[in-house]
Amino acid sequence: MPQLHAFILAGGRGERFWPLSTFARPKQFCALFGGTPLLAQAVGRLRGLVPEANIRVITSADLVPATRAALPGLPAANVIGEPVGRDTAAAVALACGIVSREDPAGVALVLPADPLIADEDAYRDALRLAAEQAARAPVIATVGIAPTFPATGYGYIEAAETLVPGVRRVRRFVEKPDLETAKRYLATGAFAWNAGMFVWRADTMAAAFRAHAPQWLPLIERPEGLEALYPTLPKLSVDYAIMEKSDNLVVVRGDFGWDDVGSLPALARHFPADAQGNVAISPVYALDAAGNIVAAEGVARPTALLGVEGLIVVHTAKATLVCAKAAAQDLKRLVATLPPELR
Repeated sequence: MPQLHAFILAGGRGERFWPLSTFARPKQFCALFGGTPLLAQAVGRLRGLVPEANIRVITSADLVPATRAALPGLPAANVIGEPVGRDTAAAVALACGIVSREDPAGVALVLPADPLIADEDAYRDALRLAAEQAARAPVIATVGIAPTFPATGYGYIEAAETLVPGVRRVRRFVEKPDLETAKRYLATGAFAWNAGMFVWRADTMAAAFRAHAPQWLPLIERPEGLEALYPTLPKLSVDYAIMEKSDNLVVVRGDFGWDDVGSLPALARHFPADAQGNVAISPVYALDAAGNIVAAEGVARPTALLGVEGLIVVHTAKATLVCAKAAAQDLKRLVATLPPELR
């Protein structure tokens, strides 16, 4: 097995998690789940799989100081700041350039910064299996999440024939489906959620960029030139730039309790509810209230609920949010209307 290199992509702003997530302190720094930032958990669960010196975080330049503070055990140079946001294709090209320079035979893991993982051993096993496939053959491996319900908020990966136990060829990537389509996907057993986890050998990924997205090749060839090169690059996800155009993808199905906690209703999946279905992550006094979520971070402010159902109430030092659960997916629209100091 070649040496492994991990790149954690941590440039997102988590607007659907506002006000727990803000532009200056995005969701990856949230410590509600387990008492440590999600980003620190993402690094910690790689221990025993990837040498700590080979773990890097790619984030926005303005978040570099906060990222280093959240990861005191990581070498400061391993936190890389992007001068401008260019989505995941640029970050993957940068990772490819770094590994190509340092360890041409190495295998890279590209992982998101802020999901929750319940079974960390199973998570590492899935990544290890994906890395073995990427090391043995010129394939790009992805870890697809075993779906537990007909989700309409995730992209899907359709698997084809089995190549070796636990590994199947990817037939296609599918955009977020409607509910009826998602139900059909679940019934076939051939689909997994796309969690944005990719594993590849540097020469394999460089060949994919050469074939499908040559605009990013200068960054692969000169990763030290990111300050000048990033602004010249298109803003595009690696799914569109590479994955949907490639025919050498394989998928490892992951069943390890993954949750991207992408919006505030996800809080209800990780904290207990009272007899009326209220989930309280801060002091709450409730009367004739049911199915509400109340949370606070950075403040000890009690909330009183009377005669309300299906609300989300979140307190932080900067703001208080009150919204209907059903409207939580549209929170980005509200955030866009706020003054910059509150976003």
